[in-house]
Amino acid sequence: MDQHTPSPPPPGGSTVFGRGSYAEALRIAAILRKETVGGALLVAAAVVALIWANSPLADSYFALRDFRIGYEPWHLNLSLGAWAADGLLAIFFFLVGLELKREFVAGDLRQISKSVVPIAAAVGGVAVPAVIYALVNLSSPELLRGWAIPTATDIAFAVAVLAIIGSHLPSALRIFLLTLAVVDDLIAISIIAIFYSSDIQPGPLLLALIPLGLYTFLAQKYRRFFGTRLAAAWLILLPLGIATWTLVHASGIHATVAGVLLGFAVPVIRSQASGGPDAGPGLAETFEHRFRPISAGIAVPIFAFFSAGVALGGWEGLVSALTDPVALGVILALVLGKPAGILGTSWVLTKATRARLDDSFKWIDIFGVSVLAGIGFTVSLLVAELSFGHGSIEDDHAKVGILTASLIAALLASAVLSTRNRQYRLAEAEEKIDSDHNGVPDVYERDHRS
Repeated sequence: MDQHTPSPPPPGGSTVFGRGSYAEALRIAAILRKETVGGALLVAAAVVALIWANSPLADSYFALRDFRIGYEPWHLNLSLGAWAADGLLAIFFFLVGLELKREFVAGDLRQISKSVVPIAAAVGGVAVPAVIYALVNLSSPELLRGWAIPTATDIAFAVAVLAIIGSHLPSALRIFLLTLAVVDDLIAISIIAIFYSSDIQPGPLLLALIPLGLYTFLAQKYRRFFGTRLAAAWLILLPLGIATWTLVHASGIHATVAGVLLGFAVPVIRSQASGGPDAGPGLAETFEHRFRPISAGIAVPIFAFFSAGVALGGWEGLVSALTDPVALGVILALVLGKPAGILGTSWVLTKATRARLDDSFKWIDIFGVSVLAGIGFTVSLLVAELSFGHGSIEDDHAKVGILTASLIAALLASAVLSTRNRQYRLAEAEEKIDSDHNGVPDVYERDHRS
């Protein structure tokens, strides 16, 4: 049997982590190309912050980070670091909401048979790291609040690593990686909303339902009210979104939750009599196109700049931070717990359902992607601040652990995936073959027929 001929599935079995539709593969590839640039900016911003925070000019960095601005009666007199975490990251989570809705309404994950394994793998990749962190810090109850720090995957950082090592991941693995990151983010924002909200004020929370409801109604009916005049829609929807964010922030719930809710409210498919995922693109596609460059190129790098600047205190300070239970728990959870949770859950489910992997990759590739998912940067930094308080010694040690674990995960994943580049190039070449010249590669037509 040649390398381009798929082996038949076992009796009663099915394929997991497949390529999906060709349209979905193209969409995912476009997203990851944008995230690659964002990942490079993210890493650069974090490096600049670390150098500045440990230079003779460190005081100026912390003075800039802690500079306060905003209207106090609206509870918006915040430091620049807080504005980055609460405000700019809301844009990032708005895109998370859009992407989640897109996947489950019109994407391949709307099919339970295709979504159950990657979603379960993402859940395993959240649960196992949390357990490992808790076990490491079991003797210090005050440190257990950081259990959620190592639960998220930073897709921008991960695809930047892939770009550096020149990995030609098959489309099935790219879709798997993005699914992991998106579901991770959903779980992370749920954890933030449930476990990291304090002093809830019901008044502002109830008031937030008014602009959110108006925003949802107008977004769903935007063609009726605005037609093709997108600028007019922005003039109304954007102030409603800002009002929702402001009231959610004032309620005591972390304001990034507002970003996800606003993303969920945007229609994914165009409302037509035919309905269904083939009705055409909705407002979500337009918003994703407009907001992703802002998120990847501005919002997330600025957050990384204000969040990653940790004063290490020289070599002794670095050693002290790395031997702290908080940092150790984060490192072990991300480097060991992430791949154990993702790979272990995937293996158990495929064996239980007698499923097989897509022919374009093997279990070693799932392992490599699982290790890559141990890069928990943006959301992990946010949860660290929520867990221990911005600028506390525990927060600093947690961030040292996050940075260290992300570096280790990146190096290990690079070592694993780079050895498979030859096989990835063969799979990539196969995915480009279109013998009937109809614009859809043969492998996608073959998968559709199967």
